[in-house]
Amino acid sequence: MRKSSRSTVDPFIVMDVMEAARKAEAAGEHIIHMEVGQPGTAAPQAAQRVLAETMRKDAMGYTVALGLPALRARVAQLYGDWYNVDLNPERIVVTSGSSAAFLLTFTALFDAGDTVAIGAPGYPSYRQILKALSLNPLDLRSAPENRLQPVPDDFADLDIAGLMVASPANPTGTMLDKPAMQALIDATHAKGASFISDEIYHGIEYEAKAVTALELTDDCYVINSFSKYFSMTGWRIGWMVVPEDHVRSVERLAQNMFICAPHVSQVAALAAMDATDELEANMAVYRENRRLMLEGLPKAGFTKFAPPDGAFYVYVDVSDFTDDSRAFAAEILAKAKVAVTPGLDFDPERGHSTLRFSYARSSADIAEGLLRLETFMRERSHL
Repeated sequence: MRKSSRSTVDPFIVMDVMEAARKAEAAGEHIIHMEVGQPGTAAPQAAQRVLAETMRKDAMGYTVALGLPALRARVAQLYGDWYNVDLNPERIVVTSGSSAAFLLTFTALFDAGDTVAIGAPGYPSYRQILKALSLNPLDLRSAPENRLQPVPDDFADLDIAGLMVASPANPTGTMLDKPAMQALIDATHAKGASFISDEIYHGIEYEAKAVTALELTDDCYVINSFSKYFSMTGWRIGWMVVPEDHVRSVERLAQNMFICAPHVSQVAALAAMDATDELEANMAVYRENRRLMLEGLPKAGFTKFAPPDGAFYVYVDVSDFTDDSRAFAAEILAKAKVAVTPGLDFDPERGHSTLRFSYARSSADIAEGLLRLETFMRERSHL
């Protein structure tokens, strides 16, 4: 049977690393996981309790395609609480994770053959989803002096239908401040292109609050998720905010593609939004882990990185040690028993000399992983 050309997307390398780590664990090894962008904590206990109670009295069937009205209203409240943005709940679409929001966004905004600019390094699935939809992803080679975030000059002479940015970014953890975000919005709109802001790491910030594009314009798509700050990766629940005149077209797409986001996950997400004490306890762990990483990575010899503003990643230039990040990551897993992600996932051109380290797990795991990395690098330098 024939296969479509759209199906020939690249693998998500971090998933391959996860599988290699799983096999090592199955063989009895103790692996420290610094590869996956997943909180080490479960969904808030309050969310689990509310869901258990709801399941006893509700059949949990389909919801409307746009999501539970109570959840959409609570998400709108979040924008008021976090950013002082007065957001109409009718603009919010609840999705099956941010991945469904990407599919809906790219389908709603672009036609086959359109070019969509994305920052490199950046989340690899942007590129692959765009390809699978017969769109043309265009990597913008962001510069270290811009903390690996795109700037208007990166696409000034390019014909694009849209620009997607992420702040805090995966894999770098760097953020756009208001002037930088505004400049990108203005430059995109000047081209008649669509502006998309991936904000799934909002809430996980360290020294300054992340800026939502909705503080600066209503003429944008914003994508967010309950996976990261709310610690609900496997629940597959997220949301998007779209202009009012786009709601109906996105709704029609959502009806046909997904019917609705999982009802159980919507109920849990609504309760999770009020679990402030638990969520801030998670943040205390991330802050400590960030401190450990900023101290421990240089001790291991990894000195070339921008300190992350948010998220839970450090993206390191390892060109002093290798020009094959995939082989280097495999060596680290085999010898140090630490799983890390090759930069090729995030930047096909320059990722051969970078690694991403995630610090989303427990502080004890992070401390142990850093000690293992230090020992590994010391022994490697003596070979």
